[in-house]
Amino acid sequence: MKEVAVGMGYDKRIGPQFLDAGLGYGGSCFPKDVKALAFMAAEKGRHPQLLRAVMEINDDRRPMAINHIQELVGELKGRVIGLLGLSFKPNTDDMRDAPSVDLATALLHQGAEVRAYDPVAMAVAKPILPHVDFYDDPYSMSEGCDILVVITEWNEFKQLDLDRIRELMKQPAIYDGRNIYDPKTMIELGYNYRGVGRGYDGRNLNNKHVT
Repeated sequence: MKEVAVGMGYDKRIGPQFLDAGLGYGGSCFPKDVKALAFMAAEKGRHPQLLRAVMEINDDRRPMAINHIQELVGELKGRVIGLLGLSFKPNTDDMRDAPSVDLATALLHQGAEVRAYDPVAMAVAKPILPHVDFYDDPYSMSEGCDILVVITEWNEFKQLDLDRIRELMKQPAIYDGRNIYDPKTMIELGYNYRGVGRGYDGRNLNNKHVT
């Protein structure tokens, strides 16, 4: 998928800016506007199949991520899972329709302990996610985690000391929901790593660091 997106981006009529795979859209604009367009089309007797497909595909990103996390660490009950980021995009504390809310809720429902760190959105997120444990920095959050899940592509996360993070974790697994890390580098660092739309054949499920 990643390679297909790069190829499409070379078409000047499309461009590469908004072709990154991820956890689905969030915020107040895209979800609301697509729903409104689909409603207006149906009201006029048109057939908004494409718009409905856009909504269905984006809604499916959250359960897809849960399935991928399970493939990396197994049963979620009793697992300690750290969320890197909470806001629906970087440089904002906007939590409206943020993927982190659906993911945290689903993980808690399956019996996981969920931790989170976000540079600016935690004050907004705390009332929304009262059963999530919030940390002041990504390193203290990572200590004892079975897996980290990248939710928001903050620059801070791109610059983490990944060797230090690996040593702090119970088992070094990362589900990169924003593809901010290079897969080859992460595997060389000893992580059981999976991104979105980058292909995955399960080879790392037997990584010696994962139990």
